Amino acid sequence: MKPSPTLQAIFFSRLGLLVALFFVVFSGIADHSGISDKMLAKIHNKYEASAQSRIEYWQHMAHEYRDKDDMAQLKAVNDFFNGARFVNDIDLWKKNDYWATPIEFLARDAGDCEDFSIAKYFTLKDMGMDVSKLRITYVKAELLNQAHMVLAYYPTPSSVPLILDNINKRIKPASERSDLRPIYSFNADNLWLARTRNEQLKAGKSDQLNLWRDLNERMARELE
Repeated sequence: MKPSPTLQAIFFSRLGLLVALFFVVFSGIADHSGISDKMLAKIHNKYEASAQSRIEYWQHMAHEYRDKDDMAQLKAVNDFFNGARFVNDIDLWKKNDYWATPIEFLARDAGDCEDFSIAKYFTLKDMGMDVSKLRITYVKAELLNQAHMVLAYYPTPSSVPLILDNINKRIKPASERSDLRPIYSFNADNLWLARTRNEQLKAGKSDQLNLWRDLNERMARELE
């Protein structure tokens, strides 16, 4: 069964725990999860039962959408994560800038724009999407006059990307998001600097970004 926007809204409002537990018990999630029982127990003990249920539901969704087309995957992931709360790093993590892992994000059911974009990126990767189509993108949100992060999806290398955003929750082409000015973008392999709105120049490898390296190291430890 595909998770619907209505189900996601119920789930994130914490009224959908029975639905999530239904999936856990009857869908064989443990067969597909990269998260160990030991890690789930830690999540349960550190946070609460609802955090564990969200993460198990997330694993189920990633499995269910693994063979779907790109647009179905994009919509499911965008709708799912956009049900979470926006909270600044300083309030949530007591740090000025912290890139949460998807597990940390789901456990808290909250994060800032980086956390939304990172969680969407890794979930789509988990679904089997070619990461060369995805770029985590730093932009300036012109209307808010502040830095922001979104996930960009490129159907082909030369395509106008689609933007997955936690502020404007509809997936739209970048050409319809004149409120966003790209600064730089990256994925698992490469880093690009934006020369103009429509032109990005490859500027090296993404492991040049300290926060990205730290994030990937913490994600690896989560699965030990």
